[in-house]
Amino acid sequence: MDSGEQGETSKAPLNKGVSRGVSILDLILRVIAVISTLASAIAMGTTNETLPLFTPFIQFKARYSDLPALTFFVVANSIVSAYLILSLPLSIAHIIRSGAKYSRLVLIIFDAAMLALVTAASSAATAIVYLAHKGNVRANWLAICQQLDSFCERTSGSLVGSFGAMVLLILLILLSAMALARR
Repeated sequence: MDSGEQGETSKAPLNKGVSRGVSILDLILRVIAVISTLASAIAMGTTNETLPLFTPFIQFKARYSDLPALTFFVVANSIVSAYLILSLPLSIAHIIRSGAKYSRLVLIIFDAAMLALVTAASSAATAIVYLAHKGNVRANWLAICQQLDSFCERTSGSLVGSFGAMVLLILLILLSAMALARR
């Protein structure tokens, strides 16, 4: 009977150390997700390219703001980035006080909402970028990436960052759920 009590007391510091490690990992993943979403929003938001058509006076200008799906992408990634920045103090509080349950539950709910938002934005932007790369023969839409290399490269790169943020948000949700389940 006495050895069972010692086993429980020896697990308590170990459990606290694991909870602290999970909280530190949560903070690190949040910082990386902030960088990823912010970089995606900035890369897409600053994407523009001008292509002279026949003369220098007639030019075709491609901007993210010309396409509503890409505008939604920039706004959504900015919102998710702002949320992640605002959630950093709560994540730091979990390192200091690892026994917080309700704040972790709140983070799970908001992380899931932000995951849905960034997924919707990334999916919409991916459809547009795919059309820019491949075109659509049935709709008689030509691929524009052969002429607008810089525009297409930047939009594709920002999509990669956004999909990376999606993976990080999934990991954050799983990590918070695991931390709640351990309590």
